[in-house]
Amino acid sequence: FSLGDELPKLYCKANTLYWAKALLTMTYDFIDSAILSTDSLPPFKIPRLRFVEARLALAHSQFTKGLVKPKFGGTVCGIYLLEEKIEGGSTAFTKYIHNMNCKPSLSADKDGYDIAKFLAFTQHVQYSKSRGLVFVSDYQGKLNKLGLIPGC
Repeated sequence: FSLGDELPKLYCKANTLYWAKALLTMTYDFIDSAILSTDSLPPFKIPRLRFVEARLALAHSQFTKGLVKPKFGGTVCGIYLLEEKIEGGSTAFTKYIHNMNCKPSLSADKDGYDIAKFLAFTQHVQYSKSRGLVFVSDYQGKLNKLGLIPGC
């Protein structure tokens, strides 16, 4: 992509990841509050998941005035989305919930099914707490780390 096309796309992806993290935090706050308001713990383990860390990095052109002290400035000449590495690459990812269906993508006998069921629950909480405005629809990852591929 040209820089003019790439900047809004990467900004959109970074912003989507930011909001996905916020929605997951809201869900855990809801769960923690519900647990504190009861006398007994749930009879199942609640997975503690998180989205990968990511940041936007903008590279600027550099110019020098004189030979002694360089000065930085100029225009943006590159943009990068820096994401935390998930070992094993894309083949190690588990697709928990597809973006076209709110049901787990895994069958009940597969590893990760309990996480997929939990993530379906998080969608319900997000949808309910946002009064039907939003929920994360494409969950994938490895172990406790979730990745996000938004359609920007």
